[in-house]
Amino acid sequence: MTEQAGQEPEQTAFEAALRTTVAAQFAHTMDDLQRLVRIPSVSWPAFDPAHVARSADAIAELLRDTGVFDVVDIRRAPVAGGEGADGAEPELGQPAVVARREARNGRPTVLLYAHHDVQPPGRDEDWHTPPFEPTERDGRLFGRGAADDKAGVMAHIGAIRALAAAAEAEGRELDLGIALFIEGEEEWASQSFGNFLRENRDLLAADAIIVADSSNWDTETPALTVALRGAVAFNMSVRTLDHALHSGMHGGAVPDAMLAAVRLLDTLWNADGSVAVDGLISADIDAPDYGEARLREESGLLDEVSPIGRGSILSRVWAQPAITITGIDAPDVANASNTLIPSVRVRVSARIAPGQDPEAAYAAITKHLVDRAPYGARVEFEGGDLGQAFLVDTSGWAVAEVRGAMADAWQREPVDIGVGGSIPFIAELVEEFPAAQILVTGVEDPDGRAHSPNESLHIESFRKSLLTEALFLARLDARTS
Repeated sequence: MTEQAGQEPEQTAFEAALRTTVAAQFAHTMDDLQRLVRIPSVSWPAFDPAHVARSADAIAELLRDTGVFDVVDIRRAPVAGGEGADGAEPELGQPAVVARREARNGRPTVLLYAHHDVQPPGRDEDWHTPPFEPTERDGRLFGRGAADDKAGVMAHIGAIRALAAAAEAEGRELDLGIALFIEGEEEWASQSFGNFLRENRDLLAADAIIVADSSNWDTETPALTVALRGAVAFNMSVRTLDHALHSGMHGGAVPDAMLAAVRLLDTLWNADGSVAVDGLISADIDAPDYGEARLREESGLLDEVSPIGRGSILSRVWAQPAITITGIDAPDVANASNTLIPSVRVRVSARIAPGQDPEAAYAAITKHLVDRAPYGARVEFEGGDLGQAFLVDTSGWAVAEVRGAMADAWQREPVDIGVGGSIPFIAELVEEFPAAQILVTGVEDPDGRAHSPNESLHIESFRKSLLTEALFLARLDARTS
């Protein structure tokens, strides 16, 4: 175990007891995780919200059973823009689980965040095992939400449970303040997040915040996420005709919407696949060594397909913008007819570099598309969803404490990483709790396939992540704020 500055022998002995407790409880923790994975808590509107409610109930019960908290509750808040007017009932977001115990004797309070909703599973035939039947194989637990983010939920619960049991065995009183916020709609844009923070500010206020929704460097090396790209997503419609036409009668003279859309979308990228939109910026972020061979291994890139972009690989996914077309509304092949299509709608999803204002990025991308519309095609936009990028201030005491806990739990020094994905609500945490130190951790690994078929959790990495958090909480319990 790495020696901690100012650590007393009693604390060292307590941490030894804590390690033993984490190991003894781990099978129980895995059982609880599997029970949560069996609940198909997809928060998207097309899915049954009763499953999300059932997931919240199960987590609230687990928290009550710890005996640690003064308050455990399930709450909802109005979605942004859905607060209601003229006496109308507000549109509420999905249920979140909250809990709190107050700090004593000058100890700090830590807020632990994770989310219990999951992505849709996709097609069953793309899974090797049923998506909501957790299956252990080759040291991994497979299932939708097994990694993202029900393992984050259970890392919090398992760490708290171990801390409480070890303290009871050692005859210690816990003075650390702990708050939990287990969100129910992170996978559906956290639409009530800001209102939820404002309505529950006193319950969630803390000196440090752990957002357990990221990844480790690999299955052997822990990581602290210090940079996240922002997000811009919107729908674009392209129209060239007021009605469909026979392609034999008019093809070659009349531009159809698909032709216009394909040519327009192609202008978003340079020939090497890098983004070609003026006004989008890149950031300067230090990155560990990461070569093309590792990219191919972790991404499943086909042997004959080359990577895209320019600069180092990690700068492309951590510090540069990226644009992806994630959906197209058009006739599918099974229903294709010899018809010139009058309109096409596409979903444009962009990741923007840390330091880029998302409103400026949205304006730059939409201006680019309007200016380059071929054949005078009519281009319209709807549903702009914007998310702030994030850079962590790594100078605070909480960062030092979590790095030390990672090193001791994993027996390897942690790596600071960026993540190409986005957690837009972190900006709202910063706005509501400007003095709190925010730590972005996680239980995922490069082969976890979050959001994809065959999502999985590396079980030994999960155990180390749980131990990391237990050690971190124990050290905060010995610290005066």
